[in-house]
Amino acid sequence: MPLYNFFMGNIIKVQKGCKDILPENVTTWQFIEEQAREVFSRAGFHELRTPIFEATELFQRGVGDTTDIVNKEMYTFEKSERSITLRPENTAGVVRAYIENGMHKLPTPVKLYYMGPMFRYERPQAGRQRQFSQVGVEMFGIENPLADAEVIALAVDYLKAVGLNDLDVEINSIGCPTCRTEYKNRIKEALKDELGNLCEDCQQRYEKNPLRLLDCKVDSCKKIFEKPEIQKVIQSDYICGECSEHFEQLKSYLDKLNIKYKINKLLVRGLDYYNRTVFEIKSNNLGTQNAVCGGGRYDTLVGNLGGQPTPAIGFAMGMERLISLIPPVETPKLDVFVVSDNMTNALYCTQKIREMGFSAEFDLNGRKFSKQLEKASKVARFAVFYCENEVQKNVVNIKNLSLSTQKEVSFDELGNILHNER
Repeated sequence: MPLYNFFMGNIIKVQKGCKDILPENVTTWQFIEEQAREVFSRAGFHELRTPIFEATELFQRGVGDTTDIVNKEMYTFEKSERSITLRPENTAGVVRAYIENGMHKLPTPVKLYYMGPMFRYERPQAGRQRQFSQVGVEMFGIENPLADAEVIALAVDYLKAVGLNDLDVEINSIGCPTCRTEYKNRIKEALKDELGNLCEDCQQRYEKNPLRLLDCKVDSCKKIFEKPEIQKVIQSDYICGECSEHFEQLKSYLDKLNIKYKINKLLVRGLDYYNRTVFEIKSNNLGTQNAVCGGGRYDTLVGNLGGQPTPAIGFAMGMERLISLIPPVETPKLDVFVVSDNMTNALYCTQKIREMGFSAEFDLNGRKFSKQLEKASKVARFAVFYCENEVQKNVVNIKNLSLSTQKEVSFDELGNILHNER
């Protein structure tokens, strides 16, 4: 066996469902992160950073013990008689931080955004990994559907900012706990004869939370839900007058903003904490699992987690999915590559240019002049020559590598030229 293959066979590889983000890809990640900060900050949202792991109970109570996330997908560990879980989503963590840090005392609305890694043990697929990243916003303190409209508009603005325009906005109202009870009972009644034909998960959901049946992705269940007699129940107008008015107002606000939308009665979202407004934004370029943004209202979650009852709404987006839909962002070139016949002089010149606030490198390998210039043409916008002749005169020669123009200037002039070329 060749020695190379022997060593390769003993390399520890990245875990299934995880990926290294290599330098040539990081620029695209930085782009969508920068756009998030710009778009969200412009709307008055402030970044919040929560821990990677939380008490397991937070997700059991916050996400819901009938969800696939809690039942199947969490990475949970027992440490010092405590159960901790790597965060599978971040709304529960943001709510915990909101309560614990007394943010309810702040003037409303409290507007927060976040980005970072989440963890779910699920089957890896296109745009979905076991370690994945989300960007999202949460707004606390406003019950008026104006908040719903602003959050949906913000999601659309962000997606457009990263270059996505072929989008479908889908909305629904799943009502409040009071009016939802009747709807759940009607769904159970409509499906009782089909119970044995439902998947194992749906058979459990039938008793625990029948509304979650509508979120099933199994084809056999989807076909059952498409039956006319069941569709009649699903498409019925069951929500109470107050919830109906809330939804009608939301639609009027979206109309005012010229945001096109479709009403999807099957849209319930996969988490137990939602009420009233739920929404998804889908891309037509991602296949069947085409949702790039999901969110909704969760007016009871703050109270359920021990805080004062507080209306809230938010959304989250998978950053890997976003990146799969946009063209790669090229890594910007260096401002300067220093070319010299003396590495000490090259180091001095490079450091001086960096102190001016510009990016600069030099050849640490001490290669021939021609090789240095060859590399400069590949990685930088300008080559700065700082050889013995320039050292003696305390000047540099700067060459515009795209125009092939060159001139001798002082260090002060060099800073002005680089500044003007930015």
